[in-house]
Amino acid sequence: QVQLVESGGGLVQAGGSLRLSCAASGRTFGRYALGWFRQAPGKEREFVAAISWDGYSTYYGDSVKGRFTISRDNAKNTMYLQMNSLEFEDTAVYYCAAALSRFGSRPLAEYSDWGQGTQVTVSS
Repeated sequence: QVQLVESGGGLVQAGGSLRLSCAASGRTFGRYALGWFRQAPGKEREFVAAISWDGYSTYYGDSVKGRFTISRDNAKNTMYLQMNSLEFEDTAVYYCAAALSRFGSRPLAEYSDWGQGTQVTVSS
């Protein structure tokens, strides 16, 4: 089992940047992929980005490609999401999740452990 704690959310103007962090404990950090998901009010939770166990492979949702960057530091047991050129539509609660495998993937069902989420609000 993995315990995940997100931080770094907040209020930002459109066009601004934020960096989210996800600190993990429990299962050996370097042995599983990680992902970021988000959920806006009234909408389903959607895939944002994923990163493989070694950080060499990354995947992005179409709506954030080119604006967001996922990374991880296995020495610090921490994953990051750098969000640039934020848009009003990026407003959501952002969740980090630990995957069942070493390789990143999009489906929610591929993730076994979830953080509590951090709110990101982008003002237009």
